[in-house]
Amino acid sequence: MPIAITMPALSPTMEEGNLTKWLVKEGDAINSGDLLAEIETDKATMEVEAVDEGKIAKILVPEGAEGVKVNATIAILLEEGETENDIDLEALTADAPKAAPKSETAPETTIVENSVDKSGGKTAAPASPHPEPVEGRGGAPKPNGSNGRIKASPLAKRIAAQQGIDLASLTGTGPHGRIVKRDVENAPKGMAASAMMGAPVSSDLDDRIYPPDSYTAVKNDGMRKVIAQRLWQSFNNEVPHFPLEIECNLDALLAARARINALAPAKGEDGHYKVSVNDFIIKASALALMKVPAANASFTPEAILLHKHADIGVAVAIDGGLITPIVWQAETKGLVQISNEVKDLAMRAKAKRLKPQEYQGGTFSVSNLGMFGIKSFASIVNQPQGAIMSVGAGEQRPVVKDGELAIATMMNVTLTCDHRVVDGAVGATFLGAFKQFIEEPAAMLL
Repeated sequence: MPIAITMPALSPTMEEGNLTKWLVKEGDAINSGDLLAEIETDKATMEVEAVDEGKIAKILVPEGAEGVKVNATIAILLEEGETENDIDLEALTADAPKAAPKSETAPETTIVENSVDKSGGKTAAPASPHPEPVEGRGGAPKPNGSNGRIKASPLAKRIAAQQGIDLASLTGTGPHGRIVKRDVENAPKGMAASAMMGAPVSSDLDDRIYPPDSYTAVKNDGMRKVIAQRLWQSFNNEVPHFPLEIECNLDALLAARARINALAPAKGEDGHYKVSVNDFIIKASALALMKVPAANASFTPEAILLHKHADIGVAVAIDGGLITPIVWQAETKGLVQISNEVKDLAMRAKAKRLKPQEYQGGTFSVSNLGMFGIKSFASIVNQPQGAIMSVGAGEQRPVVKDGELAIATMMNVTLTCDHRVVDGAVGATFLGAFKQFIEEPAAMLL
């Protein structure tokens, strides 16, 4: 019987992806384990392997297709002795969702949350992984907001916020008049949310301000859309942020780093390593989280989750966006192991070859822009983590030591906290512990 090759789910909450490239063509004979295609999600491009053996009879989804739903039939495989006459295309595709058409409205992107891939939850709590309620049958749509409360699904709210649409002006077609995704997507273009402060500006530019020949439009890929959606959602809608800043003296750390690297095998020899300041920062963060467990936490409406390990997300700039691969259980690892892991993760992140379980989750994030000369900055909390630490450049500054003016290498560190879970005192205590480990690296051995 012909076999339907379907769009795989590359992460527990993936709902759609882009089929970027076919690695086979119609008529090719394949074996189990052969590579079939490259699939792009919001953060990575992954190769899909064949499960069965046979001959590729039909390719139903062309390469370059976007928004292909999980479990949609993308190709037909014939087993030995079968011909194309045996294919019942309607039966093979009857239960599969179809690829989402391209549109200018906000795409339905899944924000991963509490999905357990390796040893923890994901980043970004409030998005619901459940499908929209089935449209009610019979009866006209009910008015919404008559009692001052607008009933809308979380997904509809996010899309409306992105598109600048006033939910109060819409009529819901979901159960009990609830506004759902289709209501927002079907709203007239240009419907502005006059009462919404901080809503993103419409993408429709006035040609009188920016003539079409005065710029180059670079299409937003899936990763950039997810970054924009999640961070706007975190900063404007859901997380009450506040920053805490502290200065750390790096002189002892730099001296320890120089001694450690001096012991490394020569470049090209087995076991060669080069520990960076960032490796110390990751290790110190992990140990400080273990010392102040209230900072290693996530907020949920029902409970605050205190994580048992410090799984540190490390911000890596890649072409078209940002990703935070995770050093799992960083508190248990030495500096050389952390250094090797971060180098490997960063290299594969830039090639978009990370597996979902390598960037989904984490309990805390570190963003270091010191190498770009940035002295101080504050990051946006990466939900559902409780805090993110922003690290500036180490530079020589005048300081007062024992009542006298001296020169020291100082580094600014800013902790951005979700006030629902990390209070000011908790954040300050964490920074104090982090500062202790940074300024006395030997304390990391205790």
